[in-house]
Amino acid sequence: MRADHREAPVLDALAAYKGKGELAFTPPGHKQARGADPAVRAVLGDAVFFGDLLAIGGLDDRRQTSGALRRAEALMAEAVHAEHTFFSTCGSSLSVKAAMLSVAAPGRKLLMGRDAHKSVVAGLILCGVDPVWVEPQWDTERHLAHPPSAEAYERAFDQHPDACGALVTSPTPYGSAADLCAIAEVCHRRSRPLVVDEAWGAHLPFHPDLPSWAMDAGADVCVTSIHKMGSGLEQGSVFHLQGDLVDHDTLASRADLLGTTSPSVLLYAGIDGWRRQMVMEGHTLLSGALDLAAEVRQRIEEIDGMHVNGSEGFCGPGKAAEFDPLPVIIDVSDLGTSGYRAADWLRAHHHLDMHIVDHRRISAQFTHADDRKTADRLLDALRDLSGRAPGLGPGPEVMVPGPDELRPDQACAPRDAYFAATEDIPAERAAGRVAAEMMTPYPPGIPAVLPGERLTEPLLRYLRTGVAAGMNVPDAADPTLRTVRVCKEGEGTEA
Repeated sequence: MRADHREAPVLDALAAYKGKGELAFTPPGHKQARGADPAVRAVLGDAVFFGDLLAIGGLDDRRQTSGALRRAEALMAEAVHAEHTFFSTCGSSLSVKAAMLSVAAPGRKLLMGRDAHKSVVAGLILCGVDPVWVEPQWDTERHLAHPPSAEAYERAFDQHPDACGALVTSPTPYGSAADLCAIAEVCHRRSRPLVVDEAWGAHLPFHPDLPSWAMDAGADVCVTSIHKMGSGLEQGSVFHLQGDLVDHDTLASRADLLGTTSPSVLLYAGIDGWRRQMVMEGHTLLSGALDLAAEVRQRIEEIDGMHVNGSEGFCGPGKAAEFDPLPVIIDVSDLGTSGYRAADWLRAHHHLDMHIVDHRRISAQFTHADDRKTADRLLDALRDLSGRAPGLGPGPEVMVPGPDELRPDQACAPRDAYFAATEDIPAERAAGRVAAEMMTPYPPGIPAVLPGERLTEPLLRYLRTGVAAGMNVPDAADPTLRTVRVCKEGEGTEA
């Protein structure tokens, strides 16, 4: 019998808890807001504290007999065409690590796109999985990476037939999506699983005009962030499973190993409510968002000096297979200024926070929460920026390497380099040394340098000129990149 998606088990259990007048002699110590600082209550409101209770022994009894969370996960699985769903309150950064460890063990190979998020690299460091990097498709005209092709994964499997599976990031924060059906076919022909880091794709199952949803495309595990393109709270994440190439109990065990023992019921409730909202209203809400984004794109294109990237530029041979139009990517290079300066100006003068910012682009992420009012405010600010751009100046030049210079040699595994004896040396002397840290322009959080990679002059020049222009590299030991953390000579140099 088909489940009733009008139900929201976690939210219903929260309401029942409050209605029964339960009195807890358990954490959390604020005891339903009574002990919270009045100034905090004034800012956050008591509803936050009312929803903050133990998942077991609070929302549910000690034995989880009512199973509110399990029912909510089952409803989510049905909603997105998965066989099993797991909720996580530690973000997709944890979920993707659990998926990686369910497919490959320490010392085993896993194919993965080199455009992976830093959370994937952190998983390599923690887990000891041996990465086989699959190169993205590089757009030299736009200085932009699109997801790797199915042919690239085919070649990687041919060269590394002992690889345990593959991981691909799709869609990217720029909206470009991989040919997941073809990549899944490459994997499944070898009886290997495909993991999709679909953190930016929570909305995809709920509208046919969006890129293919990983579960529909045949992926075995899919990780998605409800807080990015959905309406859940920050850190709310789900991962989905289908087929028999990844064991359910193994995936559950890995998630339990990495996850918190104090999950946030608030985050569970946000995920649960968002699923109900999407099943009941998602098509209508997303249709409205797509129509609004299309109009905004057209109107931005009419602003002097601005160009909106779309499927006609991002999709095609050697590029993305599909495109999500909700991340509105705006090229401002014809304004004679950088994306960094444009974003800073918009925040300072119009109190607008842009999402992706790089040397030539800014982006406005649209969701079903946007409306005519937010769109008009963005358009007014962009028109003002266009008129005032000559006063901003071009900013320092960012020396972006070509694709042949972007990928240094992997001298050793990321884990080995990260835990090696290290030293901090002037960046001018770092070329040729093995990096012991990630260097990640953020957002979007895709590392330019990984631990274990041999640093090159073009990469160092790119990062240092980027920082001078406004790039944020927060994970480096020295975010100014005057110094670089490298493995000591004789450490971290074994392939």
